[in-house]
Amino acid sequence: MKKILFFFLFLFPFLQAQAQVPDSTKQIDQKLLDSLQATILLDSVDVLPQALDIKGWLLLNESIMNELGGAVDNMYNFKFETAEKQFRSLRRRYPKHPMPYFLIGLSQWWKMVPSNITDTRYDNYFLAYMDTTITLAENLYDKDNKNLEAAFFLSAANGFGARLHAERKNWRKAAIMSNRALDYLQKSKKANGLSDEFLFGEALFNYYSIWIHENYPLLRPILYFFPKGNKNLGLKQLQQVAFNGFYTGTEAKFFLMKIYANDAKNGASAMSLSQYLASTYPDNPYFQRFYARMAFTEGNFPVAEQLSTQILDKINRKVFGYEAISGRYASFYLGYINQYRNRDYAKAKAYYQQCITFAEQINEQESGYYISSFVNLARISDKEKNVRQAKQYYEVVMKLADAKTDSAKEAKAYLRKNRKVK
Repeated sequence: MKKILFFFLFLFPFLQAQAQVPDSTKQIDQKLLDSLQATILLDSVDVLPQALDIKGWLLLNESIMNELGGAVDNMYNFKFETAEKQFRSLRRRYPKHPMPYFLIGLSQWWKMVPSNITDTRYDNYFLAYMDTTITLAENLYDKDNKNLEAAFFLSAANGFGARLHAERKNWRKAAIMSNRALDYLQKSKKANGLSDEFLFGEALFNYYSIWIHENYPLLRPILYFFPKGNKNLGLKQLQQVAFNGFYTGTEAKFFLMKIYANDAKNGASAMSLSQYLASTYPDNPYFQRFYARMAFTEGNFPVAEQLSTQILDKINRKVFGYEAISGRYASFYLGYINQYRNRDYAKAKAYYQQCITFAEQINEQESGYYISSFVNLARISDKEKNVRQAKQYYEVVMKLADAKTDSAKEAKAYLRKNRKVK
């Protein structure tokens, strides 16, 4: 039971989370990417396992890698129909192998990513493909318990299933699948030396098991009883998979990007990876908005403005995956840029109002972007000598913001100063 609880808690947190510029999103900082790659500990690669019969292992089949390279890229670039067509072709040739079902399931997962996994339309499809992956992988593993590729798919499919069930608050199912994922992860890690694909799960385990210890003090007594992770090694392993993995390389970059931005506070590396992912997959809304966020945070307003404008254009054109969450980010950035850099208050107000509308569509009225939009609208109103309007905006801030925040203190001070204005 303790192991079930541990791995469930391990899976859940990293679902929380999160001049001239025409060609800026295509200008990859290759030097920085090379420096990241150079930090990989080459001596951390496991010794090749002996006496393994890898005949029939599709993960190691180079001809299939060559065939699926474009399909995997299409999936991450949100060209799902094209990608799944190739995955189904693989399924027709290997109907008893878990890999094509897992890839189609992963495709369903990425359809949910832009919504931060709140979009439930793909749940049944995703779970069905992961269940089939598990069934077929179990058949292979039951026939040969040295089939570490089967163990890999059992760990991966159970892990992804647990993540979705945790998001949907199906705690019992999440706990059971987490336990199974950990069991098969321990078995499949023996193949780490064969391919970096196998290293991905261990990398996440090593990093996030320590991350939980650091960020959830109340769980430390429970964590004492479980396998010890190694955060630094996990980070190195993720780097290794990111630059060498074929199927898992983009997933590893995805996690690295978030770690550098949120946990490691390494803005330069996060910026470089987000730039790479956004440029490589220009129709992936999550990568686009993350790059826009990094550019905005780092003060690169020309890039943030370009990306945000593109995001809103794709929302207007109803490009798949571009919805209110991305619109909230983009609208706020454009509002801020027009307010403080361009001094175009009319545009700034329009964008802040748009941000507010997007936030209300997804019930994010307590988010920082929502509250900050009202704060900035109040500031603009005050600058335009419309104190009455400014007070109305600040009153909204007082209702929403925590009393200890700067926004609430600013609103309180303004309302006190202008209390006689009706």
